[in-house]
Amino acid sequence: MQAYMMTRYGDASAMELRDVPEPVAGDGEVLIRVRAAGLNRIDYKVRQGAMRLVHRLTLPQVAGSELSGVVEGVGAGVTRFAVGDRVFARVDKKKLGAYAPYAAVDAALVGRMPKSLNFADAAGLPLAGLTALQALRDEQGVTAGDRVFISGGAGGVGTLAIQLAVWMGAEVATTASPRGEALVRSLGAATVINYQKQKFRDVLSDYDGAFDLTGGQDLSDSFAILKRGAKAVSIGGLPEPANVRADFGAGPLVSTALWVAGAKIRRQARKRGVDYRFLFMHPSGPGLDLLADLVDKGELKTVTDRVFPFEQIPEGFAYLEQGHAKGKVVIQM
Repeated sequence: MQAYMMTRYGDASAMELRDVPEPVAGDGEVLIRVRAAGLNRIDYKVRQGAMRLVHRLTLPQVAGSELSGVVEGVGAGVTRFAVGDRVFARVDKKKLGAYAPYAAVDAALVGRMPKSLNFADAAGLPLAGLTALQALRDEQGVTAGDRVFISGGAGGVGTLAIQLAVWMGAEVATTASPRGEALVRSLGAATVINYQKQKFRDVLSDYDGAFDLTGGQDLSDSFAILKRGAKAVSIGGLPEPANVRADFGAGPLVSTALWVAGAKIRRQARKRGVDYRFLFMHPSGPGLDLLADLVDKGELKTVTDRVFPFEQIPEGFAYLEQGHAKGKVVIQM
């Protein structure tokens, strides 16, 4: 079969289509015939080598972090899924493998697709949906009446985070361009700051939580709008030593380097009395089942910006890396 392989770290030419053997379902795994797969910022960041310090892949390797498809086979010990089931998954971070006609995935990481979605829309839900769910529910503990700020609300994670925060009973503020304002308001954002004309730190104050998707100055500014004792969770900043030890088994040299690199942002958080956490999302079948239930109940809707055919993955990534996608970018088999 032809799969989209990451052959080295570097620019877009570091990924290419190659012939590889079809995988088989091992113990505890399901073999999925991939019908669609999501393209994500983390995919090209890994390709560029941004995660190489904490997570070095064995190359070449089939790329791709999330997929939707149909179960073609089950390994020993798998009882939850059967051939023909429509499923979706955020695959194992170390194994990857979504950009191929077939993928063998640990059954614990697989969920049943929302009945109301097609494969393309379902493929863009696992990574962004689990990221938003774990940041807001597990890290921040958002409850009814909270005021939550989400930076970059029109992107893949942001569009889902806004809806999940509203579902949890929060009032949401976000940043967006004029082109994205109507979208984020339709998803439930009560306050929208045009980041091209205003700094959100000059507009907002006394928020109960912040979910930073953009990093850089936005992360620093998010501390300024929070109440003392509030929590800021980021996927745009630097990983913390505890994250990389727990998720990737990083040694003391890597931990020390990250501790030094992140000293400034930790000082800024302490000065404001804010609890800061970096989030590495964890693949989760039960989390996907919850997201699917919310979709089928009409509480959560996916936002797909563009769908490219499998053979045009390079064009899909080029579009994604421009940074203007509203919602998810997906490839379809």
